[in-house]
Amino acid sequence: MSNAYQWIPFYEAFADKLLEFSDKRDELFELISRLSSEQPLMQYLHFERDGWWEYGHIDPFTVFGIINRMTTDVNRTMLAKIFAGAFGIQIPAPTQFTGIPVLNPMNSFFVRSGKSNVNSIDEVWNLFILAMKAAETGDFSDAFMDALEKVIAIEGLGLYFTTLGLYWIRPNFFMPLDKNSRQFIIKSYGIDIPGGKCRGEEYVKFLETLKKELTKQPNNNSFPELSHAAWQKTDPPSPEHDNIPEQNIILYGTPGTGKTYSSALYAVSIIEEKSIETINAEVKAKGYSGVYDRYKKHKDDGLIAFTTFHQSFGYEEFIEGIRPVVTSSDDSDESGDIKYEVRSGIFKEFCDKAGTPFSSSGNMDFEIGKNPTVWKVSLEGAGNNPTKTECFENDHIRIGWEAYGENIPDNTKKEEYIFGGRDVLNAFYNRMQIGDIFLVLYSRRTVDAIGVITSEPEWHDEYPNNKRLRKVKWLVKGINEDIVDLNAGKAMTLPTVYKLSVSVSDAIQIVKNTNPQLFTSTVKIPNRVFIIDEINRGNISKIFGELITLIEPSKRIGADEELRSILPYSGQKFGVPSNVHIIGTMNTADRSIAMMDTALRRRFSFVEIRPDSSLLSDVLVAGIDISDMLDTLNKRITVLLDREHTIGHSYLLPLKDAPTIENLAGIFENKIIPLLQEYFHDDYEKIRLVLGDNQKTDAKTCFIVKKTDVMKLFRSADIDVPEYYYEINSEAFMRIDAYAYL
Repeated sequence: MSNAYQWIPFYEAFADKLLEFSDKRDELFELISRLSSEQPLMQYLHFERDGWWEYGHIDPFTVFGIINRMTTDVNRTMLAKIFAGAFGIQIPAPTQFTGIPVLNPMNSFFVRSGKSNVNSIDEVWNLFILAMKAAETGDFSDAFMDALEKVIAIEGLGLYFTTLGLYWIRPNFFMPLDKNSRQFIIKSYGIDIPGGKCRGEEYVKFLETLKKELTKQPNNNSFPELSHAAWQKTDPPSPEHDNIPEQNIILYGTPGTGKTYSSALYAVSIIEEKSIETINAEVKAKGYSGVYDRYKKHKDDGLIAFTTFHQSFGYEEFIEGIRPVVTSSDDSDESGDIKYEVRSGIFKEFCDKAGTPFSSSGNMDFEIGKNPTVWKVSLEGAGNNPTKTECFENDHIRIGWEAYGENIPDNTKKEEYIFGGRDVLNAFYNRMQIGDIFLVLYSRRTVDAIGVITSEPEWHDEYPNNKRLRKVKWLVKGINEDIVDLNAGKAMTLPTVYKLSVSVSDAIQIVKNTNPQLFTSTVKIPNRVFIIDEINRGNISKIFGELITLIEPSKRIGADEELRSILPYSGQKFGVPSNVHIIGTMNTADRSIAMMDTALRRRFSFVEIRPDSSLLSDVLVAGIDISDMLDTLNKRITVLLDREHTIGHSYLLPLKDAPTIENLAGIFENKIIPLLQEYFHDDYEKIRLVLGDNQKTDAKTCFIVKKTDVMKLFRSADIDVPEYYYEINSEAFMRIDAYAYL
């Protein structure tokens, strides 16, 4: 095995040292806490935060994960050296980490401590101990398989995280089951791989089968070599649309990296079923405007929705709630009365309409409107009758109340509706819109036709009754579908026309199930994208409620494990359609935000949007290379703080159009300096290091000036004062030589 795998003996020695702490967990907790306070690369553990940790409880895989996060090999080597010194590991720290799947920086804990997780941490330790014993003896005990099942079942872990931890501690004995490795093994060896919450004996049987298969191969590869091959050689899916982004993703990064900008690219990628690489290549070749114009068109067509989370945002705005409504003269004798109604939130409303078909020509097919309502219509009553038959044959619907005549004045009082029908006529004439969907009653529970309204109301005197008519497009006729479950558990009632609780998606699904030939190669249900900007600023539990489970791909409508939840206000059975993709953005440098909700982390994939200095490669200001300047700033910040507080390229993009010292000065003084003050909590000595002021001999070129005239300010005052203070030197921003050390 080559030097690329020199990490293996070090990792095994590290696991041996951790095993010594299995009955000294308080000491391990104290040690990791101390190292975290001293090392910026470990500060993500946040031992100082109340509620994050229960004293003495930290699992061994989380400790191992510290050197297995997505960062540079240089940083990982540095962390390995720190652990070597702290744990007394005699083997040299590795400089290469070939074949090791790493953790996403946004999800680097196995089990976070806390009173509710103490038992889970005990179970992880038990598995760790039994796994070390199994690797030593070569025997998988029943206790090991039982412990494996329990850890896999812990929320947030599952098979991938669990096998990843086992692989770290004994890489020649356990195989990680990450996505790449699974695909590679199936393709290369045709071996059945366990999935989900598998049983311990299933994983053990898989390991034994894989080892036997590897011995048959000429190279007799080890598990680390197999893992490396999986990450290097896994072929991308051949159809481009198979490579579109996942259903739930979060774009994260430091300020100014273009997360919201990127969300538009990802949205277009998803809707047009193209890989994000293809969209990025188009932007690079032709510019951003073409893609953004398509983004705006998709948004106008209702395929994209956008919102921003904040502290006041709640379930009522996102899913549904009860809201006061001021009545109009159409609803009441006296306008201005207040009544309360259940109103869908923006996400539920978006999901309810997600099933609307779309044609390849770019126009909504079936003549369904952008924001349709679903109505119940009775055609002369239940069952079959002459009026219904005539309507089916001539593409319209008809209702009665001819006694009021063709025209009903708008100022007609409630008591003047002596034959009834006031609410029905108001719905038929005023509330029902062209493009709305309607279901035709057959019985209290079932409907026998679905159509779309295509005209305004008309009066047809040629009919002996039911003279009020609207033209329609029939989507399906002659069916017998029970809609009670889709209508919030309610059977249909007597009024001839009224709004149902059935969603557009559910109505279209009935059409698709009963008349599939309508959905040709040119007509399909398109992907839709819901963008949540600043997703980490909202109270996730308060906003998502039961939806946190429903957004999982395996729980979506149409999936094998489809779930619907009964909503508390409307009583409607609600699920998330499989064609709805969620894109969130989050600023990792926002120090006002505590940890993200763990349940949300587990259900999203995270894509880091990094500062891209190459976008500034051709920008020079009086000979100063702006691209190199940004790289220098970010390297210094990474060393002094961490990589989650770097500066995004968008701060300096205005210099592409106006590369002047005036513009550069304004950006530094009004944007970058305030950002550094926030990052470093007004620690001006570190800010000076970032700006290179410590290297300057002329104070006039320093952005931050260290002043020592404190005693002159207070003379002989008998008080304790600092020896110096700092001032921002505004004049330096206009001096090109002030930027020489950047």
